Amino acid sequence: MSDQNVRELIIVGGGPAGYTAALYAARADLAPLVIEGFNWGGQLMITSDVENYPGYADGVMGPEMMADFRRQAERFGAEFLTDDVTRVDLSEQPLRVYVGDDEFAARAVIVATGASARWLDIPSEQKHKGRGVSACATCDASFFRDRDVYVVGGGDSAFEEALFLTKFASRVHLVHRRDEFRASKIMVDRAEANDKLDFVLNAVVEEIIGDLKVEALRLRSTVDDETWEVPADGLFVAIGHDPNTALFVDQLDHDAGGYLVTKPGTTETNVQGVFAAGDVQDHTYRQAVTAAGSGCMAALDAERFLASFEGHPGTALTAPRPA
Repeated sequence: MSDQNVRELIIVGGGPAGYTAALYAARADLAPLVIEGFNWGGQLMITSDVENYPGYADGVMGPEMMADFRRQAERFGAEFLTDDVTRVDLSEQPLRVYVGDDEFAARAVIVATGASARWLDIPSEQKHKGRGVSACATCDASFFRDRDVYVVGGGDSAFEEALFLTKFASRVHLVHRRDEFRASKIMVDRAEANDKLDFVLNAVVEEIIGDLKVEALRLRSTVDDETWEVPADGLFVAIGHDPNTALFVDQLDHDAGGYLVTKPGTTETNVQGVFAAGDVQDHTYRQAVTAAGSGCMAALDAERFLASFEGHPGTALTAPRPA
């Protein structure tokens, strides 16, 4: 492949991390190609109101915010391809990214494919996403002030969500399919000591009831299959997240959960020229603002890497990192 056909940078993924990386890279004249995927915008595309992102004092709809991010990167010259990457070859320079039969090559690649919340996979769930059903208490708890809400899950993250919700909701019920929890003892103890939180054990959510919003839940016993309905204003699903890393785990270091591993203090992966940003490498915070921040970091790291190539313009986004 001739040098004329090799790009400086390809960004895989179109969410807060990918679009922020694209903005910084485009302003550094790297002319990034963003292969954003058909589901561009990530989890924010199913988030109705975002009130905790700096700069949106009156809140903003998730899809509107992602459109703003995308438009800003495009303004500075980022190129977008709304399609899904089907495979990658990161074994040598130039790095190769494929969309079907089409091959794209670049000296640097930023992986910003995000993570996906695990859902209950019941028909009524999709209908109510953003209308009382959420997978992020940190994002949406304030909308349920003085309301009666349910949380599904049995691990530490479910307990964290439930405890956080008690700061806002009048009552929080934690539903778990068994009578024992995977959560740590300290988390269980904290929940048991909270008088706004109770447990619904050996039960699963079978249906979400309501027209324009959540009004009730139908629960089913995992012991005898008995069903019953309970009034509810909201449902938080906290059964885990899966990083969107299937394309990369054979070539990039990752942890037991599939999240890409980056070198401490950087976005660098184990493959030179490949960087990871956002929820694809962050199983702790998973916020739009932290994803955007790591997208910025990835663009800075990629520019420094590209500056080492002969003939690169060396625009230097920042001063060189101290030795």
